Amino acid sequence: MTDTRTVHYRGGAIFTSGTEPWAQSLIVEGTRIRYIGDTGTADALDADEVVELEGALVIPGIVDAHTHLVSLGESLEQVDLQDAPDLAELQRRIAAAASAAPHAERIMGRSWLFSSLGGRAPHRDLIDAVVADRPVYLTANDHHSAWVNTAALAELGIDDATPDPLGGTIERDAAGVATGMLLENAVFGLLRERLDALTSDATREAQLEAAFASYVAAGVTAAVDMAMTEPDLRALVAVQERHGGRLPMRVAAHWAVYRTGTAEGDRAAVDRAIELAQQHDGSWLRIAGIKLFVDGVIDSCTAAMRAPFADGSQPEALWDLPSLSAVVTAADAAGLQVAMHAIGDAASALALDALEAAVAANGPRADRRHRIEHLETVDAATPLRLARLGVIASVQPVHCDPAIQENWRARLGDERVERGYPWGELAEAGATLALGTDAPTAPYDPLPNLFIASTRRSAFDQTLPANVPGNAMAIADAVRRATRDAAYATRWDGELGVLREGASADFAILDADPFRDGPVAFLTAGVVRTVIAGEVAHLAQRAPVAVRS
Repeated sequence: MTDTRTVHYRGGAIFTSGTEPWAQSLIVEGTRIRYIGDTGTADALDADEVVELEGALVIPGIVDAHTHLVSLGESLEQVDLQDAPDLAELQRRIAAAASAAPHAERIMGRSWLFSSLGGRAPHRDLIDAVVADRPVYLTANDHHSAWVNTAALAELGIDDATPDPLGGTIERDAAGVATGMLLENAVFGLLRERLDALTSDATREAQLEAAFASYVAAGVTAAVDMAMTEPDLRALVAVQERHGGRLPMRVAAHWAVYRTGTAEGDRAAVDRAIELAQQHDGSWLRIAGIKLFVDGVIDSCTAAMRAPFADGSQPEALWDLPSLSAVVTAADAAGLQVAMHAIGDAASALALDALEAAVAANGPRADRRHRIEHLETVDAATPLRLARLGVIASVQPVHCDPAIQENWRARLGDERVERGYPWGELAEAGATLALGTDAPTAPYDPLPNLFIASTRRSAFDQTLPANVPGNAMAIADAVRRATRDAAYATRWDGELGVLREGASADFAILDADPFRDGPVAFLTAGVVRTVIAGEVAHLAQRAPVAVRS
């Protein structure tokens, strides 16, 4: 039986993300919003329960437009190295983790920064010096690079004769000896596939549950998983079944398609995504499209750039245009959304070339909603091309936090850093921006993400100068792009991301108000209640609300 109990939330500031941005009262009936507007009208309507907000801010539930759910849950168990200031501290944390878990089969660390090494190149000997008796895997902050010790290389089956995978690199020294540094498809392929095989389904499901719990407590009510795999999908389906056919929050996913080197192999991956999209098209779990990696990242000089990096290197994109266009065209013809990771300016231009080829092949069609992820650097033509094609700019403000920009800026080393993360240019051209975190490459909490979006300042170290502050967003725009526009980016518009009558009752109540007190309130605010489909999914002890029946 459907629960039609009504709850009236009143006495706060309710930001709707809609055309009428503010309301005084919100009435939930069952899973949906029955009324939103002034309190006088709401008081005249019957309600089974009244929640006095006592001045608290209500916003639509955050939709994380770009995340990696199982990896996020996995990361919560790993050694956090992001704020390790130098090699000595990094080694100390790894050694401490090994000492605290003497029976652990391997040690996993995450989010180390290249700048923490003080100019030294990552090498397995530096890890072996503190932990040599078992494998150690340290994923860099960009998650496109991994630094491992000698035991981990052995566990992965990598030796000096192992060939580089297509689109990946096993770094070697001048003598051809593997150094323990893996890049791009050496991470996504050799490392990830091996670790997936060593991870049980039960462990993966527990990691997924941990990710959901963390997100819901942070006010996130839906997320888009960018790079879904067979093991991760298996975990999602199992968790959905365990929860009686629904998930703790809504999930849309883009199936990971990696270049195989053959047209048949590439097409097989698209066909699998088409098959899964037909099988998983529910309100709680949906395969929305495919995800392609067009290039790498700036931090390890694997992004595809128009001009060389400061060290003179200029790697090619991971796909050539004919191969990329064939995959994009096939997915577009099937009605899938195409999301393409493109960080370098040459990569985003290539992604748009492939999308234009798909439109030319498949003919005009309204509302394709393809996406380009990250867009950290773009050429002068990209913003207008993006807007003209209706391609969504999926960006992650937390990536431009000044606290993690030292290596990023040094790798470019020229005027390109002053056009980094060009959200203002994209918006001015008319493109739709959707905000995400890319967790676990960055923290999953959406509120610091919104602080960075609205200030371009660091959420970690507020003494640092803003990163190209002219590209900061107004607070209302940032919240809309993390709710309404993030929902639009994955065809949830009208249902999620906006508080309006008839929409799903998904929202978060905060104990601080950035609209009133300025963006710094994003850093002090806590989520006191998260409501998903009308049900209270999270309730903090310090909730500044009063309930009466």
